[in-house]
Amino acid sequence: MTDISVTDISIADIEASDDTDATPTTDYNKIAYDGLWGNNAALVQVLGLCPLLAVSNSVVNALALGLATTLVLAGSNVLVSMVRRFAADEIRLPAFVMIIAAVTTCIELLMNAFTYELYEILGIFIPLIVTNCAVLGRAEAFARKNSVLPSLIDGITTGLGFAIVLFLLGCMREIVGQGTLFADMDLLFGDFAKDWTLVLVADYKSFLFAVLPPGAFIGLGLLMAIKNIIDKKQKDRELARKNKTASSGRRVRVTGTIT
Repeated sequence: MTDISVTDISIADIEASDDTDATPTTDYNKIAYDGLWGNNAALVQVLGLCPLLAVSNSVVNALALGLATTLVLAGSNVLVSMVRRFAADEIRLPAFVMIIAAVTTCIELLMNAFTYELYEILGIFIPLIVTNCAVLGRAEAFARKNSVLPSLIDGITTGLGFAIVLFLLGCMREIVGQGTLFADMDLLFGDFAKDWTLVLVADYKSFLFAVLPPGAFIGLGLLMAIKNIIDKKQKDRELARKNKTASSGRRVRVTGTIT
């Protein structure tokens, strides 16, 4: 059974207002963009750092936890959206936590049944998905204000955005720390993935710093810096395009006599 601990959840991290009459969001492109990039849970909101930094020492661990978190986000968003009109404000947050815990327990039992070795490796970080502020934040900020389909898309894209950061961080740390890539992928995908391991450097001496949490902090900082650089260049291009459009649209008034 999943142990529920709401003490690790900071309500200040939840990006919701208490306006339950807010206009529902149906712009699916914007929902997907915000979840994957614009409002990425890891790089922008900086939520879920505990599993993000602790589990991303290899690709298989990062990918497994990222997929589990995505399933929890999608499932909890759908369920919260379905019951949002029946949950009173006084019990709203506890009810959402119970829903998230139930979905997390289902995912935990499935991993225990089908990927037992990986389940043992991830350990406490699977049930700790319950206390991930990103999961409760999306339930409170989005799912309780929108219908099932937008909530499902929001959960999937937010989870995938988190999983992609986990995957990239896992790649960086595994390459630098162990000199390999995609090692032990059979723990997640079965026997046919045993040959997926790529040895990038033969006789590589492990770089322990990259495998430990300090290496994760540096790797996450690099990913944030790259995202900020890309966003700044994109804003500069948009600003230049607007200025060019504005200058080309100006009319020049000419006065005088034409002979």
